[in-house]
Amino acid sequence: MFDDDTPVIRNDDPMYKLLRAGKVREFNERRAAGEACDLSGCDLRGLDLRGLDADGLDLSNSYLRQADLRGVDLTGARLEGASIHAAKISGVYFPKALAPEEIRLSLEHGTRLRYR
Repeated sequence: MFDDDTPVIRNDDPMYKLLRAGKVREFNERRAAGEACDLSGCDLRGLDLRGLDADGLDLSNSYLRQADLRGVDLTGARLEGASIHAAKISGVYFPKALAPEEIRLSLEHGTRLRYR
């Protein structure tokens, strides 16, 4: 369950640690080189994720509250159950299966994203 008191943190995943440390470029390079990563159910709140190559990422059930996602192409990412409450989303491309109402409700109220 996600709320402000109990974020999910995967301390053991080196790829997750890169994002937590703000090393988006290194994250992208290591993924491009074939390193696996699973970001489902992760606490990514408040992170600057601009420049993230999100194609094929599993961000389902992740907590993206107040994350800076500006300009990120999320069309190839899995977002089912993720929350983007108060995130910066200017220029973000969302999957077509996500209705604008779902995005707005998650952005404004923190509801979980649901695909059509």
